[in-house]
Amino acid sequence: MANGQPSITNSHTNRIAIIGLGLIGGSIALGLKRAGIPGLEIVGTARSRETIQNAKRIKAIDVAAGTPEEAARGARLVVVAVPVLATKDVFGEIAPVLAPDTVVTDAGSTKSNVMRWARELLPQHAHFVGGHPMAGKEQTGIDAADPDLFHDKPWVIVPSVTADESAVRTVVGLAQQLGARPIFMDADEHDSYVAAISHLPLALSSALFSMAFGSAAWPEIAQLASSGFRDTTRLASGSPEMARDIMLSNRENVLHWIDRFQEELSRLRETIARGESADVLEAFARPQLERDNFMLNGPPRREQAGAPVETISFSDMLLGSKLAGHLRKQSQMIKDAEERERKGRR
Repeated sequence: MANGQPSITNSHTNRIAIIGLGLIGGSIALGLKRAGIPGLEIVGTARSRETIQNAKRIKAIDVAAGTPEEAARGARLVVVAVPVLATKDVFGEIAPVLAPDTVVTDAGSTKSNVMRWARELLPQHAHFVGGHPMAGKEQTGIDAADPDLFHDKPWVIVPSVTADESAVRTVVGLAQQLGARPIFMDADEHDSYVAAISHLPLALSSALFSMAFGSAAWPEIAQLASSGFRDTTRLASGSPEMARDIMLSNRENVLHWIDRFQEELSRLRETIARGESADVLEAFARPQLERDNFMLNGPPRREQAGAPVETISFSDMLLGSKLAGHLRKQSQMIKDAEERERKGRR
């Protein structure tokens, strides 16, 4: 211990390193702190000293690290929560200090490049399991962090070919500990699907606002802007750096879905131009019915082989089964003693 602060080289604790303390990294940290896992120590780092200080202030982290390398040293689990294009450099920085069997995961919005960088840069004795929590909001930074951000949201898991089962289970347990629903997916499949459901909406939101703002009549238009315009352009208030990295790292998939959208918009334009009342009504009625069904019943289900993802104790995976078993017995002994005490008062 130095200057009253926990030592970052102390190896007897169960340490998680979180590299990047923005909305996602900060929310992961807050969620884990709230879980109250015995012996857990969260080490955090970010590019900005102010961000690190704010993370300490809101008690999202226990120990502040100056660099990714410093944060990752001695960690059992390393969570890389930086913009996608910064992930490659982070992998290069942490690679020399990763201990045998360290689990590394990420929270990037695209996966194909990240999986390739992990193969190229991380040591074979570490286990990389790609991740993408499908959660967010337009506010950014540590001050927007929320321990409930991932509740009931999908968390895509993309294991590398070299990751062992316990590493995969650790990341599944992390997602479940934070209230998310783990979904296994191939990296290329993931990137294609999120381009349609996440990245295209981001592009459309920015394009719509740019179009309206670019009009000579914007001062008058802006006075009329209400909930519909605000809701549709909400994503334009997100991080430009994040948007840039998403578009560049998933360029072909985003372009594919932009083309698809342009085709759909052209069909709608032609329908409106023809001026047939029934056709225009159908053009809006069908999406309304389908969306209402989706909102009410959730996504359609395909037949899938195998069992659903089991619930995994994150503390068990982090602490090791022997210590976790000891803690469970200790907890049960306390409960039994409390129960005997209550009965004795009767």
